[in-house]
Amino acid sequence: MVRKAIRGLALAALMAAGVTARPVPAVSQAPLNCADRSEVIEFLARQYREKPAATAQINPQAIMEIYAADNGSWTLIVTDVNGRSCVILAGKSWESLPVLPIPKA
Repeated sequence: MVRKAIRGLALAALMAAGVTARPVPAVSQAPLNCADRSEVIEFLARQYREKPAATAQINPQAIMEIYAADNGSWTLIVTDVNGRSCVILAGKSWESLPVLPIPKA
């Protein structure tokens, strides 16, 4: 289960990095799942009751954030330096894990 979650997060990070590494499409081709970061966060809170669960820097131009709700729904967004956020993935069954000590070798 944990291995699956880690593999899923790694895949999400690779996908997010790929999205941000490509040139921005023409305005007429812009995806509809992007908006100002504050609008996206407000929507996730209002519609799904999702709160910040994790964040990481992808590169100097983008960060990824995961928002999750107590009912298990989750959303991965990527935000660029201009404050534009795009929903990359969403799903169910989010489970926060406790921080475990690193085993000694």
